[in-house]
Amino acid sequence: MAEHISLYFVITLISIIIFHASSSTLPSEPTHTIPSSDPLPLLSLRIKPNLTASSCSFRVQITTGCSSVKYTGDQISLSFGDAYGNQVYVPRIDDPNSHTFEACSTDTFDITGPCTYNVCYVYLYRRGYDGWNVGSVKISGQNTRTVTFTYKAWLPSDVWWGFNYCNGAHSQGFKKPPLSTLALTIAPLLYFLMEWLL
Repeated sequence: MAEHISLYFVITLISIIIFHASSSTLPSEPTHTIPSSDPLPLLSLRIKPNLTASSCSFRVQITTGCSSVKYTGDQISLSFGDAYGNQVYVPRIDDPNSHTFEACSTDTFDITGPCTYNVCYVYLYRRGYDGWNVGSVKISGQNTRTVTFTYKAWLPSDVWWGFNYCNGAHSQGFKKPPLSTLALTIAPLLYFLMEWLL
């Protein structure tokens, strides 16, 4: 009997600690919940195939900062979308032969992709060794208001870098469940496991 009470006490104590830690004010996905004036990394981006029959035209204007290299030969990818999971993905928006993304310049791209509502996230990806200082990305389209994302930063290599103001959108792929959900799931399982073992 005493063993059951001490075991129950330990499980309850662990559950309280996990639940208390889960009620912390730190967000699990800062790009979803904290509007920031600075671009943030996205460790993985799930590229969605275009399964819709409709497509829309977008105009994307990207400015390169004056402190950037003369022009970059790096591979630049672009992804943007809305809070409903609609995503436009351009695997390679740069053109090394035409010297896109020269310092102190604006490059304009006309892109066709899945229709979106208001664009609320944008990410750029750079692969290469030249480096690139991004000024801003301005996106306009048929069904979306014009929006400008201000980078004013050197784009790191081999990571998606940008902004997500979708507030809870599922456009980022897998989201970790809150720790409180895990605690409420694990605590009863631990209790029943311990009861079964004893």
